[in-house]
Amino acid sequence: MDKTKRLFFIALLPPQEIQDSITEIKQYFAENFSSRAALKSPPHITLQPPFEWHPDEISQLQDTLSQFALKRDRVPISLSGFSAFPERVIYVNVCKTPELWAIHQDLQNYLEGTIGIFDPMAKTRPFAPHVTVAFRDLTKPNFKAAWPQFKTRQLYFEFIISQLTLLIHDGQKWNICAQFPLNS
Repeated sequence: MDKTKRLFFIALLPPQEIQDSITEIKQYFAENFSSRAALKSPPHITLQPPFEWHPDEISQLQDTLSQFALKRDRVPISLSGFSAFPERVIYVNVCKTPELWAIHQDLQNYLEGTIGIFDPMAKTRPFAPHVTVAFRDLTKPNFKAAWPQFKTRQLYFEFIISQLTLLIHDGQKWNICAQFPLNS
């Protein structure tokens, strides 16, 4: 990574009370399965995976996201139960809706077309929206211990996302850099 650039990503964040509930689940994984990596970011649905950007050009990035958000409607979201990418990731399942699919596709196309941001991996695999609760440092044995507890566990939330969120990595964790209201 270029030392003068910082890592950013773009996501949809649930309302704070739902973030708090999901963070409690992340904390459970940290305490019971030694998986703490998910605690390094707020609960979120990734729309644009991490990318490098020069901090001196942050206003261009923010202006681009602001212009995009103003033309997009708020996004209804349903979270339902848990799922996994065996044997390393456990997550809250995000119901795939046309609205969520559209904002993801439109944002990816807009960023690539306006400021050249794109994720080569996103072009080769389907969009799989999710809210991670355990990953990277979840060992295979701990996955096998945790997954039976979560695969049938009930969880359901419905809400409307009213803003895009730009997050920045500070070297340790992800922090909210800016938020961009969606058209209401």
